[in-house]
Amino acid sequence: MKTREVTIINQGLEDEMEVWGYRPCLWKRVLVGGGAVCSGGLLLLLLYWLPEWGVKGTCTHTSLRDAHTLLLRTTDEFKQWFRAKVHVMSAPGKKPFDSLDLQSTAQRPNGGGDHGISAVLNEHHGKLKQSFQIHYFTHHSTKYYWNDMMQNFELYKGLEDVKVSCADIHSDHSPGLSKTRQDYRRLFFGVNEIAVRVPSLFKLLMKEVLNPFYIFQFFSVILWSAEDYYYYATAIVFMSVISIATSLYTIKKQYVMLHDMVSAHSVIRVSVCRGSKDIEQAMSTDLVPGDVIIIPANGMVMPCDAVLVHGTCIVNESMLTGESVPVTKTSLPSSGEEAARSFNMEEHKRHTLFCGTHVIQTRFYAGELVEAVVVRTGFSTEKGQLVRSILHPKPTDFKLYRDAYLFLLCLVGVAGIGFIYTIILSIMNKVPAKTIIIESLDIITITVPPALPAAMTAGIVYAQRRLKRVGIFCISPQRINMCGQLNLVCFDKTGTLTEDGLDLWGVQTAEGGRFSLPEADAAIESLVNSVFVAGMATCHSLTKIEGVLSGDPLDLKMFSATGWILEEPTEEETALHNPIMPTVVRPPKHSVPEANQNNPLTHNMELSELSSCEIGIVHQFPFSSTLQRMSVVIRRLGEKHMHAFLKGAPEVVVSLCRPHTVPQSFTETLETYTRQGFRVIALAHRQLESKLSWHKVQSLSRVLIETNMEFLGLIIMQNKIKEETAGVLLELRQANIRTLMVTGDNMLTAISVARDCGMVRVHERVIIADAAPPKDFHPASITWHYTENPAQTNKSNQSVEINLEPGVHDQRVTQQEQSYHFAVTGRAFAVVTEFFPQLVQKLVLRGTVFARMAPDQKTQLVEVLQSIDYTVGMCGDGANDCGALKRAHSGISLSELEASVASPFTSTTSNISCVPNLIREGRAALITSFCVFKFMALYSVIQYLSVTLLYSILSNLGDFQFLFIDIAIILIIAFTMSLNPAWKELVWRRPPSSLISGRLLCSVLTQILTCLVFQVLAFLLVRQQSWYETWTPQSDACNVSSSGLSHSRNVTSPHDHKNIKNYENTTLFYVSSFQYLAVAIIFSKGKPFRQPSYKNWPFMLSCISLYTFVLLIMLYPVPAIDNFLEIVCVPHDWRVTLVIIVIVNAAVSFTLEILILDIILRRLVFRCNQGLSRPTEPLSADTPQEANDRWGSSFLSWLFCRRNKPPRVLYMQLALELQGDADWPPRPSTVTYASDLQSHIDAPL
Repeated sequence: MKTREVTIINQGLEDEMEVWGYRPCLWKRVLVGGGAVCSGGLLLLLLYWLPEWGVKGTCTHTSLRDAHTLLLRTTDEFKQWFRAKVHVMSAPGKKPFDSLDLQSTAQRPNGGGDHGISAVLNEHHGKLKQSFQIHYFTHHSTKYYWNDMMQNFELYKGLEDVKVSCADIHSDHSPGLSKTRQDYRRLFFGVNEIAVRVPSLFKLLMKEVLNPFYIFQFFSVILWSAEDYYYYATAIVFMSVISIATSLYTIKKQYVMLHDMVSAHSVIRVSVCRGSKDIEQAMSTDLVPGDVIIIPANGMVMPCDAVLVHGTCIVNESMLTGESVPVTKTSLPSSGEEAARSFNMEEHKRHTLFCGTHVIQTRFYAGELVEAVVVRTGFSTEKGQLVRSILHPKPTDFKLYRDAYLFLLCLVGVAGIGFIYTIILSIMNKVPAKTIIIESLDIITITVPPALPAAMTAGIVYAQRRLKRVGIFCISPQRINMCGQLNLVCFDKTGTLTEDGLDLWGVQTAEGGRFSLPEADAAIESLVNSVFVAGMATCHSLTKIEGVLSGDPLDLKMFSATGWILEEPTEEETALHNPIMPTVVRPPKHSVPEANQNNPLTHNMELSELSSCEIGIVHQFPFSSTLQRMSVVIRRLGEKHMHAFLKGAPEVVVSLCRPHTVPQSFTETLETYTRQGFRVIALAHRQLESKLSWHKVQSLSRVLIETNMEFLGLIIMQNKIKEETAGVLLELRQANIRTLMVTGDNMLTAISVARDCGMVRVHERVIIADAAPPKDFHPASITWHYTENPAQTNKSNQSVEINLEPGVHDQRVTQQEQSYHFAVTGRAFAVVTEFFPQLVQKLVLRGTVFARMAPDQKTQLVEVLQSIDYTVGMCGDGANDCGALKRAHSGISLSELEASVASPFTSTTSNISCVPNLIREGRAALITSFCVFKFMALYSVIQYLSVTLLYSILSNLGDFQFLFIDIAIILIIAFTMSLNPAWKELVWRRPPSSLISGRLLCSVLTQILTCLVFQVLAFLLVRQQSWYETWTPQSDACNVSSSGLSHSRNVTSPHDHKNIKNYENTTLFYVSSFQYLAVAIIFSKGKPFRQPSYKNWPFMLSCISLYTFVLLIMLYPVPAIDNFLEIVCVPHDWRVTLVIIVIVNAAVSFTLEILILDIILRRLVFRCNQGLSRPTEPLSADTPQEANDRWGSSFLSWLFCRRNKPPRVLYMQLALELQGDADWPPRPSTVTYASDLQSHIDAPL
C-alpha cells in the first residue's frame, strides 16, 4: 500500500498537528449502521471514543482540497486525535488582507453602517465578476482557512500575517478601515469575542455518561438486575448518580466562573476611526485587525490586542503578567531603524495594549487623540490564547495513570481467564445457556472494580482540602500526585527567595573617571541638585494614579530617596498651556538655593529661576528586559537643549558610555557590591543637541539616544533574603531535592544570594560558564571562570580561583566532583544552546545559578531539565515566570492575582515555605493513590477467587453478601484509608512513581498468593469436616452430632437454583471478609510519607467496628443477620478453626509485607534505584553487619537480575558518565571552542 504523505499545520508551534482529508463513503456507512444495530449501539460508542476509527470507518481518504472531514493528530507526546468538519463560505476575496474594489460602498455615509457583507457582494457582483468559495474548519475555537498556493490550511492571527513594518502601520493603517472593508475582514476573523459557551446540562450529562467507566457501570447494573441483584445494582446506581451530579456541578461551575471572568468587560462601546477624520461609535465585537480605535482619557479595559500609534498609556497588566505595577506604553516608532523592522507583538510589547488589560489613564499632546491600531481579535489575542489553554488543556502525563491503565488491562486479562473457565465449567455441568451468559459476564464485573476511579480520586480531594487549609490553592488537582515526585525545584530570586522591596543602601558617584566615596543618603545637600540625583528623579516610569505615586517598586524606592516631588498636569492644564511634557519633577524647595553651580542643569540660572527649578520628562523609552535598560529625554523648563538619562544593568550601561568617563576600578567596585548580594544599577547622562525639537524626539529611535553617554555612577540597592528561605532550602536538600535559581538579576549578585541562602554551600566552588557567540572568524567559545571561595580567601578583588591543583585525583574523587556548581547567564545559555548542544545537559546537570534569564529562557531551561528526566517544580512570583510555571510539572505561584490561572498552584503566603508543604502533601497523596489502588486490586482478586471457587460447585455469593462486602467494607475502608495526613517532615527517600515497579508488584503478588492459599485451604477443609453434608433448609450442623452425619457431595439443591446457602459459601464469606480488612491495614502505610494509620481515627474506627462485627456474627450467630446475609449455621469448633485460619492468614500477610518487602527487598535490592542521588558518605571499614548486608545485597540483586543494571533516568546515567570523565568539569581559565570542542589553557583571567 502506498504511504500517504502527511501534511502539517501550525508547523513549529506548540499546537502543531498532522492532518488528513476524508470524504464520506456510502458503503462504509451502511456497514457501520448494520454493525451498530447488531451490537446494540456498542460499535457507535467505540467510534465515539476513538475518533480516528470513526473517520476511517465511515470515510475514504482524499486530498485536503476536496475533503469534507479532517482527521487531526497532535505531534506532541500525547498523540491526541480530533475530528473536524470542513465548511465552505463565499467571499469576494481569498484572503482577509486582499485589496478589493469596494470604494463606492466605503464612501457611503455612516448612516449606511448596517450595510452587510451579503449586500456588498450583491451590489458588486458585476465588478468582482466572481465570488470565491473558501474552505475552512474550526478546531479548539480557532479557524483554519484553505490556501491554494500552500495546498494546506493556514491560521489567520491578525495584522502580523502581512509582515507589516512599524512605519507601514503608521502610514497605511493609521487612517482606519471603511465599514465595508471591516465587514469583509470580519468574514475571516469572525466576531471579536472570546466566547466561553457554557454547555447545557443535557450536553454535559451526555458527555459524562458516555465515559467508558459509566458505560461499564451501566452494563454491570443491567447484568446484576438480570441476576436479581437489585439491592447492589441500586447502590451502584445511587453512587453513580451522586458522582455524576457532583461532577456536573463542578464542571458547570468552572464554565460559569470562566465565562464570567472573560465576559466581564468583553463587550463595550468603542470609538472607531473611519478614514482620516470620521469617528463613529461601534460595539467592540465589530472590531477587526486594521481598525483604529480611540483610547479614552479615563481609560478602558482593552477588548482586543492593539498597538499604540499616537500618545502614551498607563496600563495595569496583572491579568497577563501577575504584576499589579502599572506599565507605561509608548507609541510605536514611526521613523528610524527600529521603524523599518517588521512589527512583532513580542518584540514590540512595550507599545502593545493587550486584550483584558486595564488602561488606567492616557497622555496626549496638543489635542492629539490617543490612537491604537487593532492587531488581533477574539481567541487570537493574548487573553484569548490563555482562555483557550484553560478550555482545552493538555492531558496530564503522569506515569501513575499510565501504569494504572496497564494494571487494569491485566485485571481484564484475569477476568478473561475466569470468563473462559466459567463457560467451560458451566457447559460441563449442563447449566442453561442464560445462566452461562450471566455468570460468565458477572466474573468480569467482579474483577474490574466499578468504584476504583472514585476511590483513587478521594485521596487527591482530601489532599486538596489540606492544602487549602495552609493557604495553597489548586486549579489542577491531578498535579498534586506529581508534586510527590518532584526531585528538582527552580526558584525565582526577587520576591521569591528575597524580599519584594529593595532598599537603597547608598549611591557612589563618578567624577573625572574616578569613583567618589559611597553616600548612604542621596538627599543630602551636596547631592540633591546634582546631575546624578536629577537622573534618579527622572529616569523612571512612575505615575500618579488618583493622587498616589505608583510604579515599579525599585523606581519608587529610588525616587523617594531623592526627596524630589513629582507632579502631573491635569487634562485642563494640558489643553490650556499646551506643554511639551506631561510629567514634571522638582527638588524640595528648601534645597534649591544651595544648588551646585557646576551642575549643567542649573548653570547660568538666576536665583529667581532656581526657585522654580522643574524638569519635565519629554519622552520615555520604557525598561526592556531584553535590552536590560531604560532611558528618558528630559528638559528643564525654560531651557532650549534637552538631556538624556540612562539607567540599567551596569555592564550594559558602561558599554554605551564614553570609555574615559568610566572609572578604571569599575569592574572591581561592581564585583565588591555584587559579591555581597547588592543589586547594582548604573546611571549615565548625555546632553542632546539644541536643534532637537519635541516632535523630533518623539520619533527618534532609542539607539540614537542611548549612545555616547557620560557615566554618572552606581545606585546600590539592598535585597534582603526572606527569613524562611535558608531553612526551606536546607529542608529540601536534606530531602534529596535539588534546588536552583533562575533570575533576571546580575550574575554575581545571584551567586552571592545563592551562597547566603545555602543553595551553594561554603566549601563548594562556583564555575561561571561565560559563552561568546562567533565573531570575526572566531568560533563560539566558552570560558570557564572559577569564582573565589569566600571562606578560603581574603582577596576581595580576585575573580578567578588560581590555586586549583590540576591532576589531583584521589579515592574521594566523587566527593570532589560533587562539590562544584555551574553558573550561567541568559546570554551564555543562548550561545550554549545554539553552538554547544552536546554540553547543554552537562551544564544543567550541575547548574545552580542561572542569571539574566529572559522569560522564554526560563521556560526553555525547564524543558531541558525535563528532557533529562527530572520532575521539575517552579516557584515564582507570577511576573516573568508564567511560561515556566505552566511548563513545569508543578508550578507554584506566590502571586494571588489573575495570572495565577497560568499556574497549577497558588500560595497565599509570600515565601517559599509553601514548597515543602506542597511536596509533603503530594507525597502523601501519591502514596495514598498507591495504597488505594493496591487495596482495590486485592479486593477484586479476593472476590474473584471466592466466586471462582464457588462456581466450581455451581454456587455464588449472595446479593446481600456482595452488598455487605462492597458497601460496608470496601467503600468505607477505601474512602477512610485516604484520610492519613502528610508526614510532618520531608525525608530523603522519594515515593515510587510506578505501579509496575518491582516492590509494588511483589507486594501485590505475595498478597494475592497468600489470599489464594488460605481461601483454597478453608474451601478444602470445610469439605473434609465430619459434619459436612449437602445443605438443605432442614440441615442443622450446629446441633447434630458428628457421628450422625453423612459425607454426601454438595450438589445444587432443587429448591435453590442459585445454591447460595451452603457451608463453602459461609466459610469463604467469613475468610474473605477478614482478608479485605487485613490487606487494607497492611497497605495503609504511614511513615515516612504519611502519618501513621492509628492517627487516622475514621479509618481505625471503621476497621475496629468491622472486625468486631464480623467476629461477633461468626462466633455468636444472630439468626436475623444470618438470614439477611444468607449465611448457614456451622458448628462452634469450625468457627474457632476459622478464627485460627484468619489470624494465621493476617500474620503471614503482615510478615510478607513488612519483613520481606519493606526490610529485605527495599534495603538490599531496590535501594540501588536511588543510590546515585544518595549523599556520599566517607569511606570507612565495614562492620560485620555491613559486610553481611553487602553480601546479602549482592546475592539478592543477582537473584532478581539487578546486577550492574544502569539507572533508568537520564540524569543519573549522565552523572555516572561524568564521574568517569577526567576532563569534567573543565579546568580554570580554559576555553572550549565550538569548532573542535577541545580545551586550550589560556593565561589566568
